[in-house]
Amino acid sequence: MHSTIMRLTALAAALGAALAACSGAGQAPAPRAADASPWPDVQWPLPPDPALEARIDALLASMTLEEKVGQLVQGDIASITPEDVRKYRLGSVLAGGNSDPGGKYDATPAQWLAQADAFWEASMDTSQGGKAIPILYGIDAVHGQSNIVGATLFPHNIGLGAMRNPDLMRRIGEVTALETRVTGMEWAFGPTVAVPQDDRWGRAYEGYSESPEVVASYAGAMVEGLQGKVGSKDFLDGRHVIASAKHFLGDGGTAGGKDQGDTAVDEATLVRIHAAGYPTAIAAGAQTVMASFNSVNGVKMHGNKPYLTDALKGRMRFGGFVVGDWNGHGQVPGCKNDDCPATINAGLDMAMAPDSWKGFYETTLAAAKAGTIGRERLDDAVRRILRVKFRLGLFEAGKPSQRAVGGKFELLGAPAHRAIARQAVRESLVLLKNNGGVLPLRPQLRILVAGDGANDVGKQSGGWTLNWQGTGTKRRDFPNADTIYEGIAAQAGAAGGSAEFAVDGKYATKPDVAIVVFGENPYAEFQGDIPNLLYKPGNDADLDLIKRLKAEGIPVVSVFLSGRPLWMNREINASDAFVAAWLPGSEGAGIADVLLRKADGSVQHDFKGRLSFSWPRRADQYANNVGQKDYDPLFKFGYGLRYADKGELAPLPETSGIDGEQSASGVFFAKGKPALGTRMLLSNAGQADMPATTMPVALADGSLSMAAVDHKAQEDARRLTWSGSRPARWLLASARPLDATRESNGDVQLQLTLRRDSEVTAPVWLGVGCGEGCSGRVDLQPALAALPGGEWKVVGVPLKCFAAAGADVGKLMQVPVLESAAALRLSVSRVALGALNEAQATVACPDR
Repeated sequence: MHSTIMRLTALAAALGAALAACSGAGQAPAPRAADASPWPDVQWPLPPDPALEARIDALLASMTLEEKVGQLVQGDIASITPEDVRKYRLGSVLAGGNSDPGGKYDATPAQWLAQADAFWEASMDTSQGGKAIPILYGIDAVHGQSNIVGATLFPHNIGLGAMRNPDLMRRIGEVTALETRVTGMEWAFGPTVAVPQDDRWGRAYEGYSESPEVVASYAGAMVEGLQGKVGSKDFLDGRHVIASAKHFLGDGGTAGGKDQGDTAVDEATLVRIHAAGYPTAIAAGAQTVMASFNSVNGVKMHGNKPYLTDALKGRMRFGGFVVGDWNGHGQVPGCKNDDCPATINAGLDMAMAPDSWKGFYETTLAAAKAGTIGRERLDDAVRRILRVKFRLGLFEAGKPSQRAVGGKFELLGAPAHRAIARQAVRESLVLLKNNGGVLPLRPQLRILVAGDGANDVGKQSGGWTLNWQGTGTKRRDFPNADTIYEGIAAQAGAAGGSAEFAVDGKYATKPDVAIVVFGENPYAEFQGDIPNLLYKPGNDADLDLIKRLKAEGIPVVSVFLSGRPLWMNREINASDAFVAAWLPGSEGAGIADVLLRKADGSVQHDFKGRLSFSWPRRADQYANNVGQKDYDPLFKFGYGLRYADKGELAPLPETSGIDGEQSASGVFFAKGKPALGTRMLLSNAGQADMPATTMPVALADGSLSMAAVDHKAQEDARRLTWSGSRPARWLLASARPLDATRESNGDVQLQLTLRRDSEVTAPVWLGVGCGEGCSGRVDLQPALAALPGGEWKVVGVPLKCFAAAGADVGKLMQVPVLESAAALRLSVSRVALGALNEAQATVACPDR
């Protein structure tokens, strides 16, 4: 199998080179048939198994139509119960990024396993009728079993791509599978084989590389690690899981790096770049492929039959089943989240209908009865799902806690597993600058460790860590982990040196050297989409810290945490050494292994990492991938210094290429100012919208006034005072409509950081506007009344609540609209989109 994968990797590279010459730039034809020449001819590695097919035939022949349809449906554990599985005979459940037993992000491993047992028992219970068909439990184990407290957290894929080590990838897959099985799941939603082409994309860090060759070399290895090697005794045994190569197809190529957008390329380019990981994943026996949210040349992939059926299952002979992504079928034209026969007809075998599962089941059953979904297509989908369940041995396995490693919680974060992750951290680090040979450091030095990423496992681990966005975690959530500071302190102390931590760099005794650890805050999916490659626009705190330490005569080593390359010229210039550390995960000590010498002065570990993504010369350099026309990065693909190299770097230009002040994506009001292109207004029924450009300001009748107040900085918030004389509102109006369709498909909230400065005696409406006669609003009164007065808190309302209240979230013009008819005082310091776990109070959608 290894040789087959190597041959396919080489074939992908050769095919890409040949097609590059004939692909027409800018062409965007409709999808072609399965036998179109660009698609590789892949050999499915599992031979026909007549005994297995006979078992499937017998079971399929005994199943009712209702039972068949049930196998096609996957619900999320936050919206489904074991009793629902027992009644509807569903095929699968998943734990989404914010879904946990009991709704607790820090649920114990034992609670996860007990829940897995409960769902399995429900699927096998025939006391109310139906067939005993074991359920599949899937989870986003994307950098280790990263939803579970105590699990080993590997670097995110962007860091793993810098290693160029497929053998280590295979071992990472093995550990991920083992720790996933410990907690009861049999299905990991990975590997991600996207080939990101625009670093503004919020999922760029989920890709191994901008290079299809690197992705192809990793895809098969990771699948083998997760599943075991086809033909071996450990293939799909109790220590392995089924993999899901994702997201098919073109997720990394959307225009502007917009998550779930459109990838407009000719078919040869689509295959050469974006399909590169699938031949090797299929050759390794990947049991599932996940369909992508995005469109290809205007056609949503969840409804794209020429690609899902003809190319994937036909030309590439994929022998597993195709699963959807989170309500992705609902984006197919003519479909809704709870009604989409077209997705099944296009080739989707199992729909991920997390909170829409019941409606989807009912409408799919009706479509099957009506013949809208034909019997042959339905049986093919069910057969594919059953085939995977039989291959996995689920019918004989017993409940999750009784399987090979079920409940062996000592395997979570086991020392051997952490050692593999620590090696991955060491090999992922990329040295971009080393002026004066400042690195490696003698551990006997007095070392200052500063920056907000230095002592924060959550920040160094990024998104998809215990929850979807990876935010709101605490140190105690990571019992089997080391922060970067902890790793440095341990090694320095053991060698006779010392390490002092000060997040702001204010030391007690002047150090010999400072290591400043800083970078992007955690994010996931579209929450991480950015308009350009500026780093924290408008916030120079990290740069100021580096400059201050340098001005005090202290050499500075910068360790940059990020999910993508960004324009960092100013920070690189200000540093003596600069290390791209990506998102290293739980093993922060792996960074000390490389930065610090041994006690005897010899090098512990040299840098091995090489850029798997080209580093931008400017913040507007979006087309910056190796092989593209006019390729001119600051640091080329494959760049990475070693200690033996001359690490001197001349001062870099500090012109970003971006004119004017920039606002962060998804932030509507912060630091006392509305976002660019947005106006802050006061209004009531008797007075047209009045711009609030100076402070203080009030409507003519005094029904609403606004003044500047302090939260984290001078006058960075606004106090709103309603007199109660008549209804009045405070709003932010944009010149351009905001499409929040993606954000409303899940748990994204409109969040206000506010302080209640008075009693709340009547409804307080938080709403959005979407044009003339188009709006939706939710009453905040119960949530506000429950908050302690005089304290700053984050209150969130799921965007889907506004949609349910009548707003068209695809064209929002006013976000937010805050209205009261009664006397009220509220102070607001920030309005932004945020994740569920970032709010101290969440307002539930009202029943309608």
